[in-house]
Amino acid sequence: MHRIVLLRHGDTEWASTGRHTGPTDIPLTDLGRTQARAAGRALAHLDLRDPLVISSPRMRALDTAELAGLTVDRAWDAVAEWDYGDYEGLTTPQIRTRAPDWTVWTHPCPGGEQTDHILARADLVLSVAHSQLTRRDVVVVGHGHFSRALLARWIELPVIEGRRFAMAPGAYSTLGFEHGATQVLAHNVTEHLRSPGPARDAEAEAEQGEGAHR
Repeated sequence: MHRIVLLRHGDTEWASTGRHTGPTDIPLTDLGRTQARAAGRALAHLDLRDPLVISSPRMRALDTAELAGLTVDRAWDAVAEWDYGDYEGLTTPQIRTRAPDWTVWTHPCPGGEQTDHILARADLVLSVAHSQLTRRDVVVVGHGHFSRALLARWIELPVIEGRRFAMAPGAYSTLGFEHGATQVLAHNVTEHLRSPGPARDAEAEAEQGEGAHR
């Protein structure tokens, strides 16, 4: 069997300041572009075999793929980040003035997607990726929260357990098998290039935005 590689896009201005970024098309920062190139160097060590590259249609993901040296075969809405609805562009502390103890994993996003929608999307993406694994690797270039949902679903956990995984900007995780059982083979691999702003994952809060509360 081949592997599925989940690559999160590099840093953006909203990510470095803790703002949730779903459908808003925010470009990479200079740091984010550096992280994307570093991800390409790291991915080269995986010796990917004729990979199918699927990307979110957001420019931060497409630009990350290009800078990492990947050729996108399909830009697919199913790989897009969680739609945060009314909470788009807000930080967790701002949201918690309205909804105390809020996290995306445990509380609704008014006007946006809920966990059942994310479960359906994640299972669809993984089903398509799995169908390719008998003949090639698959790279999914996407976002923080949704990549974490994919990690949870791959190992047969509920979407809410995506809160157990970090996913830094420009990091990748590798999914595969051992004796037929699904496994996370490597996780959150990065060259540790960090934003100069708050140590917080704005789009998915994968590092600190929800970290103290999950």
